[in-house]
Amino acid sequence: MFLENVKMALGSLRANKMRSFLTMLGIIIGIGSVISIVSIGDSIRKMFSDLYKNVGVTQASIMISPYMDQSEIRDSDDFTMDDLTKFKEIFGSRTDYVDNQATGTIDVKVERNRLKVNLEGVDYNYQDFQPVQILNGRYLSKKDVDERRAVALISENTALKLFGTQNATGKTFRSDFQGEVKEFNVIGVYRKDLSPFEQLLMGGAQDKTGEAFVPWTLLTGPSDVFSVIRYYGKKGYTASEMAALNTDIKDYFSRTKNRKPEDWYIASVQDEMKQVDSVMGGLSAAIGGIAAISLLVGGIGIMNIMLVSVTERTREIGIRKALGASTGDILVQFLTESALLSGLGGLIGVILASTLVHLGALAFHLTVVVKPGIVVIAVVFSAIVGVFFGLYPANKAAKEDPIVALRYE
Repeated sequence: MFLENVKMALGSLRANKMRSFLTMLGIIIGIGSVISIVSIGDSIRKMFSDLYKNVGVTQASIMISPYMDQSEIRDSDDFTMDDLTKFKEIFGSRTDYVDNQATGTIDVKVERNRLKVNLEGVDYNYQDFQPVQILNGRYLSKKDVDERRAVALISENTALKLFGTQNATGKTFRSDFQGEVKEFNVIGVYRKDLSPFEQLLMGGAQDKTGEAFVPWTLLTGPSDVFSVIRYYGKKGYTASEMAALNTDIKDYFSRTKNRKPEDWYIASVQDEMKQVDSVMGGLSAAIGGIAAISLLVGGIGIMNIMLVSVTERTREIGIRKALGASTGDILVQFLTESALLSGLGGLIGVILASTLVHLGALAFHLTVVVKPGIVVIAVVFSAIVGVFFGLYPANKAAKEDPIVALRYE
């Protein structure tokens, strides 16, 4: 009986191809919009997730709260080399890496070439957490860090702009650094492959400036005082383990520097990931909800066309009832037709949306996420929309008086 109803429904749709297509158009647009928006949202969330994974999901840093009144901040709130050494002793079993997150900028001139170079101070084992491809030369060594050597591991782009060659190992450059002219030795050249999304976020900044890794001890300054301690929790630490570590670190510095735990601020990559994911999920759901309104419009279109179909086929209904078809048979017949109309529209919408999203991702060299579960839900939901909005026309057809229907011209 079900197959017979499906065949009859398909026959009715084929008999009115253009009308059926225009009726499905609302469902196609609605389902296509929802699938596209959800997929784009999920893809962006995955790109942000991958971006944070590259940064290091167990990375965090502690500093005095930036939300405090400036008059309440004391010189003793800064960290010293002794603070960092004790930090390593106390939390060494729960952390894999510690430095002072030192950065700086210098203006470099090599012959006629000028470039502003951003310096990032790191320890010798930073490569374990932020790996880069060494094109020539070597990475920073423990001696470089301990002896505060003026050495630099420069990016490929920096090497090309300053020296006109990728193989710049062994070359030197001078710059005004912390009030004196310092000569830096280039110990190596690296390349860090950026995803299309990272390149998009950076814009053209990487073409206008240079980048270099230097020993973090070199950037602490003569006073050896700094405002931030950066650390990586043990590899594989869960969100709860990182939260416990962050709390203990706050408590420790509250005791040693006579502060309240709330006076400290910890910037955690895991917390940032949660916030970004929450915001992106909320935006995706909100915009998807707005797009889903078109499904309502499509459903009304189905109800309208089914009412027209019932009116056009009044005599057919009368004949079927005269031949023994029950009210339930007529109801199921028209419900099947409306569900099939909506379901096919949903299927076409899914195929169209998936194709467009994949083509867009291919054009921008991005990874697209289309969850199979969302696709199944979309098609099923579109069929349910068809059943819901086809219920009134189908019920109207089922309740037709056979005598009146047979007399209908």
